[in-house]
Amino acid sequence: MALAKKPVNGMKDILPEEMQIRDYVMNVIKETYRSFGFTPIETPCMENIANLSNKQGGENEKLIFKVLKRGEKLNLETAKDENDVVDFGMRYDLTVPLARFYSNNSNQLPSPFKALQMGNVWRADRPQRGRYRQFMQCDIDILGEPSNLAEIELILATTTTLGKLGFKNFQIRINERRILKAMAAYSGFPENSYDTVFIILDKMDKIGLEGVAEELEKSGFEKTSIDKYLELFQNLQGKEEVAAGVSYLAKQLGEYLEEDVAASLEEIAVCVNETKEAEFDLVFDPTLVRGMSYYTGTIFEIAMPEFGGSCGGGGRYDKMIGKFTGNDVPACGFSIGFERIILLLLEHGFQVPGQSEKIAYLVEKKYPEEKLVQVIARAQEERKAGKQVLVARMNKNKKFQKEKLAAEGYEEIKEFFNRD
Repeated sequence: MALAKKPVNGMKDILPEEMQIRDYVMNVIKETYRSFGFTPIETPCMENIANLSNKQGGENEKLIFKVLKRGEKLNLETAKDENDVVDFGMRYDLTVPLARFYSNNSNQLPSPFKALQMGNVWRADRPQRGRYRQFMQCDIDILGEPSNLAEIELILATTTTLGKLGFKNFQIRINERRILKAMAAYSGFPENSYDTVFIILDKMDKIGLEGVAEELEKSGFEKTSIDKYLELFQNLQGKEEVAAGVSYLAKQLGEYLEEDVAASLEEIAVCVNETKEAEFDLVFDPTLVRGMSYYTGTIFEIAMPEFGGSCGGGGRYDKMIGKFTGNDVPACGFSIGFERIILLLLEHGFQVPGQSEKIAYLVEKKYPEEKLVQVIARAQEERKAGKQVLVARMNKNKKFQKEKLAAEGYEEIKEFFNRD
């Protein structure tokens, strides 16, 4: 029976060519983040379902792969609802597991703690270009740092990494959840409707100002509030520099905006722009919302023209750890869109730099044992010299075998016959 070649349930096999690139990118990420003082950690792929369903993950909580109870704990006959049959779920991101990890281990960790996580996550989502139901996430988080030094370090570490991978002319879009709330309050929207307003605002790049106005009106909001709200965005056009945008809003919103918000964003912008190594623009985007409900302050996203969308993001989530411990801990994180980065590199014909020379030794099938020992010993010497050496038996279709090896980057292919 032939094996299926298509992705299995929205999850894909990874071929050697892509795996080489993935390994290289992971190494660049880890080395760069370590240079910023981040420490690698690991959390289990499954979490208690109560942790994953605590209303911190927004829409992602609808996409959890849930795990049935096992053995005697699973009793379908007496089960009344889902809680009676489910106790674990596959993690849909790395942030919720990190919060649980920190609450369990904070006494053994430094403060602030700079965490680096790389691992697969699972979402029962519709597969699409650059995203499958199982995919790699790469997060850095700073826990216990209340000041904007956390945001500055996260942005610099992430952009330095992208620069080392060859990306240029991208954008870091930045906003503040408190700015979003202040703009909504200033415009007269009821506080209990903010989430609805933000969900509609998040569509701005797709439907424009008129589309946002239409959807807000359909949702039953007062026209005076809608007009006042959209006027803010109209006046912000052309004010993409952080200082220009937040200065305008600070004056316009007055008492609706906390005093330190504008100053903090401006300080982030100055520090990042004065010290950055990669080629990118830091852009103020008042329409940036970020879907996760756990964000409490600064939020940011990576925008890459080559992809036509976001390739990562993050923000401050100062209330999440308190859900586990009862005591709030300042926290801020940034996640690189690892799978989309890999997709871009593959599509642009990326070649892993600095690879050692690759040599293949093809040995005839009836090659004498004493001679085979000599070939393997020779290969061992080449490996000691830093070269990659493949020793393999010669196929009947030798021409095709050599073509495949050449395509895999083997620069030299040596053949060993019994008659030699």
